[in-house]
Amino acid sequence: MNIGLIAHNAKKKLMQNFCIAYRGILSKHELYATGTTGRLIEEVTNLNVHKYLAGHLGGAQQLCSQIEHNQIDMVIFLRDPHKPSSNEPDISNVMRLCDTYNIPVATNLATAELLIKALERGDLDWRQYV
Repeated sequence: MNIGLIAHNAKKKLMQNFCIAYRGILSKHELYATGTTGRLIEEVTNLNVHKYLAGHLGGAQQLCSQIEHNQIDMVIFLRDPHKPSSNEPDISNVMRLCDTYNIPVATNLATAELLIKALERGDLDWRQYV
């Protein structure tokens, strides 16, 4: 499965820790991330991450393009609800496209853990047929 990973600046360390904790599961899948997030994940996990541009330089738009072409199966987007982002329209577009194309998306750690456990159990295998 293809997994998109995005994290606001205040959540990047949390994303690193999440990827460390679930490295065994994530290593079995293709990972895609905005530039800085992807680099930080690679540094601490040694996972291979396909990196887009940085989010504010168009990385979120690149992810949106893959979602529109049914090339992403799940998105984990750890966002900071207290600090609006300069690229908020792009982020809103990611969420809208996930809703439009029925892509499971997590926006906080609790939901991310539920999705990753579901992925491990095979609960998301239906995405192969979409």
